[in-house]
Amino acid sequence: MALNKNALIRYKTIDKCLQNIYREWTLDDLIEACSDALYEYEGREINVSKRTIQLDIQMMRSNKLGYNAPIVVYDKKFYRYENPDYSITNIPLNENDMNVLSETVEMLKQFKDFSLFSELGGIIQRLEDKVYTEKTKQAPIIHLDKNENLKGLEHLDTLYQAILKKIVLRITYKSFKARAASKVVFHPLILKEYNNRWFLVGKVSEKKPIATFALDRIIAVDYDTAIPYLDIDFNGEQYYKNTIGVTVLREEDVQEIHLKIDKSNAPYVITKPIHHTQEIIEKLNDGGVTIKINVHLNYELERIILGFGESMEVIKPRLLRRNIRRKLENAVTLYK
Repeated sequence: MALNKNALIRYKTIDKCLQNIYREWTLDDLIEACSDALYEYEGREINVSKRTIQLDIQMMRSNKLGYNAPIVVYDKKFYRYENPDYSITNIPLNENDMNVLSETVEMLKQFKDFSLFSELGGIIQRLEDKVYTEKTKQAPIIHLDKNENLKGLEHLDTLYQAILKKIVLRITYKSFKARAASKVVFHPLILKEYNNRWFLVGKVSEKKPIATFALDRIIAVDYDTAIPYLDIDFNGEQYYKNTIGVTVLREEDVQEIHLKIDKSNAPYVITKPIHHTQEIIEKLNDGGVTIKINVHLNYELERIILGFGESMEVIKPRLLRRNIRRKLENAVTLYK
């Protein structure tokens, strides 16, 4: 059975209300709570009728969604859970659920190499972890870092839909260097994620180069269907093929870079290449390696090299070697 987002929000809201045993919940109270929740999530008034909530309660009581919620009426007007410890979020997966999940995991694995599903590997692992946890009743094996303060993610769906439907955007944007926000007409092409940050890539006009906006610097975004969408032939894979991160430079800025890595870090760089062009050009007697990559000399590359500290040395080009040396020398002065 297909469920829309609003219905799921109402179910979760009713569930949260009925878990609060210190308040008596009438049908009108549940209607008000669901209306408030929908306004909070959707940002607009949504008419929730008495009939809608009655059907929601009926659906939650049934086995159609697997809830079988023990919702009872007392004093002919108040609603509560007969079992005060019940919640729809605590329902264990049954054997059929487990089989469906297992089959779904196997199906999803077929799509792991598609660029659209670049994060699918992690999703599959989380699904497998959920199946394992339900079967064994043990604590989850996978623990994921979360950045609860990451800004801009609320724009993701809006931007995705604009790209999908080829709609021009009006963006209010304030870069870290700008004193004030500016309003920009933008033709979105792709969304890109790098280092736990999201970026919107597109053009402000046909003659201007590709521009990149960080989502956490976007203040507001609106659709503008009156402006014709600039539908150019753009390939993200091709555009970023010689780039680490999101800072794409000129073609002549692509250089062959040689890096020497000590023996303690060599296995990490070998098993997790810095870039898809990475090649081992020398295995050193002490267990280290020298690799080469062909990329733009940009800020993100320097950050990776600096992150390895004394474990990585830039052999060539001289410009990059000089830049890294200067930054390391400046860093040392902070500790004197």
